[in-house]
Amino acid sequence: MQKPLYPLKFNPILKDKIWGGEKLSKYLNKASNSTQVGESWEISDVEGDISVVINGALKGQSLKDLLKDYHSNLVGEKNYEQFGDKFPLLIKFIDAKQDLSIQLHPDDKLAAERHNSFGKTEMWHVMQSDEDSNLIVGFNQKVTPEKYLQHLEDKTLTDILNFDKVKKGDTYFIEVGRVHAIGAGVMLAEIQQTSDITYRVYDWDRVDDQGNERELHNDLAIDAIDFNMKDDFRVAYSKTKNQSNKMVSCQYFTTNYIQIDSELEKENDFDSFVIYICVDGQAELITSNGSETIKEGETLLLPAAIKNYTLKAAHAEVLEVYV
Repeated sequence: MQKPLYPLKFNPILKDKIWGGEKLSKYLNKASNSTQVGESWEISDVEGDISVVINGALKGQSLKDLLKDYHSNLVGEKNYEQFGDKFPLLIKFIDAKQDLSIQLHPDDKLAAERHNSFGKTEMWHVMQSDEDSNLIVGFNQKVTPEKYLQHLEDKTLTDILNFDKVKKGDTYFIEVGRVHAIGAGVMLAEIQQTSDITYRVYDWDRVDDQGNERELHNDLAIDAIDFNMKDDFRVAYSKTKNQSNKMVSCQYFTTNYIQIDSELEKENDFDSFVIYICVDGQAELITSNGSETIKEGETLLLPAAIKNYTLKAAHAEVLEVYV
């Protein structure tokens, strides 16, 4: 007999990176003594990095196990029909102590052809940033493939890139093909398709402890870059308290912002799981099958089978994500 589903927490999967730091342990209480933790994978179905439940009766079960056992009760009927036993989203926290490489991600078509993977549409929500920290998103002028390649060869790529200074709460939507990078001093939450496919085009001539540069993917990247100069990546959203405020809605996910200072009755009528990412404060998610608390830097998965629940907090800011 199946155990009833309830709000699920997963063990964070921590990733040391050449550009990582200590904010994920310092600010978000991730258990690590490393000085180079770059990412905490909160909910992952990426092969080799499958999340494992750490709370309740299903503790020790992997996300893959849950999908095989619970099907649409976990993810919703339409999602199970489309994705089967593959969870469609990857949720991360990222700390950039140094600048990340300048990179982009392929679309679904290229990713399927080349890597047997989903593409990687993503969004960022800044949780903390040092003074004068920035994100790189897109180009600052009209760029042709020829012009791009010349700047790449001359090591002047940053001359044609768009730098945005950021602060807590700033949110960006990064479509496939858009050149981008997280700048030094930024800690953020990232919501993305389940994919680990990145085309790195410039890495600041950085070397590791052995003096080796990281691999670049310029041959693959040139066909994947979107050279259209669009300025539609900054996300404007309302912060009306105790309601879901739309941030991003695309074919891969919808993300809302909720600022809670009381009790909020919710109904899941999306035919989807709902993910709650706490980006400030602390909230309690209460269901008939049990309740769970999330603090800043924690993530919860609410199974699709749970339709009615309550969010309760004296103060919390959460991102609400579903497919």
